[in-house]
Amino acid sequence: MTKLYVYLLNLPTLLQNNEDGQDLIEYALLVALISIVAVVAIALAGGAVGSAFSNVASRITAAFN
Repeated sequence: MTKLYVYLLNLPTLLQNNEDGQDLIEYALLVALISIVAVVAIALAGGAVGSAFSNVASRITAAFN
């Protein structure tokens, strides 16, 4: 019974010092943020990149005709 009592008294301290789960959540949030930024960047730049490749392709085609 004494061991259980001591364990319960020390439980808040044990829970405060356990940061393994916190690190995992931070990495997951970081990956999610990077993914969102990448999707938005591709969506915004997608049309400009596509038109640039089309322009280059048409110039190459015109150069060989």
